[in-house]
Amino acid sequence: MAPLVRKLQEHEDHFTSKVCVTAQHREILDQILDTFDIKPDFDLNIMKANQDLYDITTDVISGMKSVLNRFKPDILLVHGDTTTSFAAALSAFYEKITVGHIEAGLRTHNRYSPFPEEMNRQLTSRIARYHFAPTETNKQNLMKERIPGENIAVTGNTGIDALLFMKECLDNSKSAEKELCEAFRKLGYPISDRKLILVTGHRRENFGRGFVEICNALKQIALNHPDVDIVYPVHLNPNVQKPVTDRLSSINNIFLLAPLPYKPFVFLMNHSHLILTDSGGIQEEAPALNKPTLVMRNTTERIEAIEAGTVRLTGTNTEKIIDETERLLNSTADYHKMASAVNPYGDGNAAARIVEFLKLPNPDKRD
Repeated sequence: MAPLVRKLQEHEDHFTSKVCVTAQHREILDQILDTFDIKPDFDLNIMKANQDLYDITTDVISGMKSVLNRFKPDILLVHGDTTTSFAAALSAFYEKITVGHIEAGLRTHNRYSPFPEEMNRQLTSRIARYHFAPTETNKQNLMKERIPGENIAVTGNTGIDALLFMKECLDNSKSAEKELCEAFRKLGYPISDRKLILVTGHRRENFGRGFVEICNALKQIALNHPDVDIVYPVHLNPNVQKPVTDRLSSINNIFLLAPLPYKPFVFLMNHSHLILTDSGGIQEEAPALNKPTLVMRNTTERIEAIEAGTVRLTGTNTEKIIDETERLLNSTADYHKMASAVNPYGDGNAAARIVEFLKLPNPDKRD
């Protein structure tokens, strides 16, 4: 949402905008706010030890009630598939406030995969009046659910706006690479000319056996390729930390790092040879940097990426992850085919398109 916040602030003649955060993930949030120099007007600060979906949902609804009673907006904008987004949208519905859904229309049509994100998206779509879809396929998904086409704008994804903004900042700073290389050295990963496989993993549906399978694959890949580095910034959730640390901490060419702020993470993505992830957003971001990406999930709501050839779906099956990684490490032709595929998720101007839509006198009656 950071690019959209900044773009709205550029149009103070049209909008009075306020930023509300829930701090569903406190550490990650604070890093982003600092990176993009955003100061929230409202901070619900809901994060607590061992919180579950019940805690997040009820705390967001309770907190949003207070915010919306103090500042009743014409429209509440929420993003993506988080429990924060669904609960905030529901709060706005209770107050009869219009909701606009950023990154709308992604679907797996499997309510438990990704969990709880797929259902968060579908429920938010039922509440929202305006839908800002990254792709035409996302728009068609929404129209199949009888959402009026005039209430849907195809904009690209604001996540690509943020990524390209940060890449430009890094490319234009002569000192940034030196500073970040030194920062990674202090974290225990000395960046070199060796091939780098970047890994992220945090999905709830992969907790348990899924993460064991993923870790077994990473271990075997590392042993097969001692000349390749595997870097894994490990999510703080103990359901991720324990299997990853138990199985991978003793492997010499696997580097387990703490979760990274946005800027060094973008730097690491750009420096990588390929990426293994169960993240949703990285399926869009990595191809924007021409990085082949293997998705360690059984389903994906980013069908366009599969069709475009920018990502491949491996599930959490150990052998499948190993086989697809070996293919990209050993076949130059296969690697370049993925790396050169066109990213379907936007050109960095999604926030501008959303703002132009919102500036229309009556968006429901636009041509």
